[in-house]
Amino acid sequence: MKLPMYPLAISGGLALLLSVVGCQSATMPPVISNPPTQPTTPDSQQTVTQQAMHIQRALANNDYATIINDIHPTKGVRFSMYAYVHLDKDKVFSRAQFAQYLRESRIRFTWGELDGAGETYIEPLPVYLNSWIDAKKFDNARITVNKFESRGNMINNVLEAYPGADVVDFYYSGSDKYDGMDWRGMRLVFETYQGKRYLVGIVNDRWTV
Repeated sequence: MKLPMYPLAISGGLALLLSVVGCQSATMPPVISNPPTQPTTPDSQQTVTQQAMHIQRALANNDYATIINDIHPTKGVRFSMYAYVHLDKDKVFSRAQFAQYLRESRIRFTWGELDGAGETYIEPLPVYLNSWIDAKKFDNARITVNKFESRGNMINNVLEAYPGADVVDFYYSGSDKYDGMDWRGMRLVFETYQGKRYLVGIVNDRWTV
């Protein structure tokens, strides 16, 4: 499996370059609110929700290695910092890479640019999982499958980026302290391979300017 080039650095200041090629750019079709997707039966919705909750709990407990077998065997898992999925530049890790960079936790990756600040977000994989995904926020989240509440001003193109996939959406509505502006979303994207459903994407959503 070919993967994109990942900029990275070691905490001691030594810059490294992880060369992994692939992840073709794609022309995205017009985005509409909740576009049609393949019908999901109640039983299928229940099973994909259960799998998504298992992954959310593992991430919330910092038990990251638990989800390795949930990652797609050939496509790996893509991490999108915000609601819009960038097929050409979002980080993609195979199972082996995910396991490797959990262990080699000093290696830092460039994940994208922080909205509003323009600064580059550079952190090791475990820090990204803990600080950016921050799955503890979704312990008591509202959960839907292939449906999304209207929120934020960034385009949600997840169903166009992953046609035919099942997307489990976790929504934390935010706190009274910040009038709900600290709301968060996490979308776990699943595709079926050889009769089994696997995780292919983790998309985060939050307030943007």
